[in-house]
Parts: sequence; structure tokens; C-alpha cells
Amino acid sequence: MLERPYWLTLVGMQNNPNFTSSPTLKILPAYTGLNTVEAILQVPRARRLLWLEILFNDQLDLQSWQNHPDVQDAYQKACQWFTTYRSLIQSVLPLVSLPLDNGKIDQRDYRTFAEALQFVSNQS
Repeated sequence: MLERPYWLTLVGMQNNPNFTSSPTLKILPAYTGLNTVEAILQVPRARRLLWLEILFNDQLDLQSWQNHPDVQDAYQKACQWFTTYRSLIQSVLPLVSLPLDNGKIDQRDYRTFAEALQFVSNQS
């Protein structure tokens, strides 16, 4: 269970001056071929990668899906990875910021994380 109300901060990315109200996907279309959050939530593999989109896409607005359990799980995982690798992420993508969550991360996801970080750094 979430220890704090993440959904108060989920759309906190709106404070970013580059924020747009449409859910513009940057990573998952390349990884999955899917272009909408609705489509991503229908495909198990895409749902498992949603945390990367949340982690690296500071323009993503998930307010419409804030009560969806898979989105909540992906958001929490993104916050945990952001906390663990904040310096690295912000050295590549300075505008990305998520609430801190000191929960444990699964290091088996590191390769996926590193590949996605490289992908978004090449897009910037």
C-alpha cells in the first residue's frame, strides 16, 4: 500500500513550464507501438513498462487514470527509481522530478531503466 497520498502529487508535474495537458507519450510508443494510455493499460507487457514513461516523461498527465491500480503501482515504482537514481536522472533530464519514495527497487529492472534513460537522452 502507498504510505502517502501520491495522487496529490501525481499531477504535480503540471508545475513544470513545459507541461502540456495531453498525455504525450515519449517512450512507450517506441517500446510497444502503443500511443495512448488506454491502449497501454490493455497490454500486460506495456503496463509493466508504464513506470518508465512516468519516470522520464515530465509532460505526462495521468490525472484521468489516477485511480487505476496499475497506474498507481507504476507511479510508485517510478518514484522509487527516481529517488534511487535522482542525481543520474536529473543530470540527463533536469526537468524530471517526482516525489521521493525510499521503497526498495528491483535491481533486475536496471537494464531496462538504463536503456530507457539512454533512449530519452538521445531524444532530448
